[in-house]
Parts: sequence; C-alpha cells; structure tokens
Amino acid sequence: MSNNEREPVALKEWAVTVKALREGHLILVMRKGGIVEETRDFQLVSKGFYLMPAYEHQKEHLLKDTYQGQILGIMQGWSPDMPSMELNAYAEAVEDIEITDQETLDRIRDFHIWTDTFAEERLKWKRTKPLHLLLLRVYRLENPVELPMQPAYIGCKSWVKLDEGMLQPAMTPVIPDEQFRQQVELIKQALIGRDISEGS
Repeated sequence: MSNNEREPVALKEWAVTVKALREGHLILVMRKGGIVEETRDFQLVSKGFYLMPAYEHQKEHLLKDTYQGQILGIMQGWSPDMPSMELNAYAEAVEDIEITDQETLDRIRDFHIWTDTFAEERLKWKRTKPLHLLLLRVYRLENPVELPMQPAYIGCKSWVKLDEGMLQPAMTPVIPDEQFRQQVELIKQALIGRDISEGS
C-alpha cells in the first residue's frame, strides 16, 4: 500500500459509515457530491485518502435495522466547537463505478448498511449526474491522527485538504487481501445481475 499523492486529502462520510468501513462491515460508499462543492458532480480527486467522520445530517431511519442505534453513541461528546478532529482510517479506491439506474442500484442492496430509501435518494439527487460507487480497500491507522479543528472540516462537502507536512502513519488492512478480492468480485457480479454462486 502506498500513497503517491503530494497533498493528503480526506473524504468526508457519515461517522457511522466510517465506523462500519473501519470494522470491515462495509467496503463501499456511494457519492454524488456534497452541497458545498467546487464542481457540480463528484470527482475522485485522489486514489488514496483518509476517511473523515462527518457528524452532520446522520439519520437513524436511513440505516438498516442492524446498524440503527449506533449514531447516538457516536454523537456523544461531539461538538462543532471541539478543538480537534480524529482520523483513524485510510482508504484506497480500487473501483469507481458509475450507476445511473435504479435497477442496478437495487442489485447491491445486500452489500451496504443503508436503507433502499437512502440509496434511492442518493441516485435521484442531481438526477442528470451518475451515482459513484467507490469500492474501498480500507486500512486502520495504528495510531489515530489528531488534527486541530478548522472551519474547512465542517459542512457538507466531499473532500477536505489536509496539511501537506502531515506524515503518513502506520496502518493495517481491515480485512485480508483474499477476503477483500472476494467481496469486490461479489459486488461486481451483482451489478451485472449475476449470482456468483451460479458460476460464469
């Protein structure tokens, strides 16, 4: 695993999503772009990035039953006035797949933590733009990175630029390589409407 980007960046995601990614329950995110974006649609500005937990706009009812109840615990002790932001996960995007129709989106419902309603809302927002399905190889930072809070870390946006002098910490893959490859293959087969158990 390497990071060749000159300027480190972080992708903002719901804190509950970052938790699921870091714990190996999830290897994908769905993006259309934040409300405050320099461009009108989502762009993968870096293949490798930190995962920055976003505490705004998280909604329990948009999570599947198994994952409901976690947001309250995650929110305890959080405040926009906190002096620092903690990063504890890094990711590499191994696939950036564009989804434009509901039928394809429905095929991956078993591979994520959100309700059908959440997924549908993501697809329908900015309807002319595709929904980006990012398949992520996630790494757990051995020691969390503590960043002094900045105004740029708050708000609904996709990408946050980090300090250029920031040293990349040691990190470990959340799930083994073979297990990750299998999950990627299952998702890609599901996207084309094929049950991998049936063979090719």
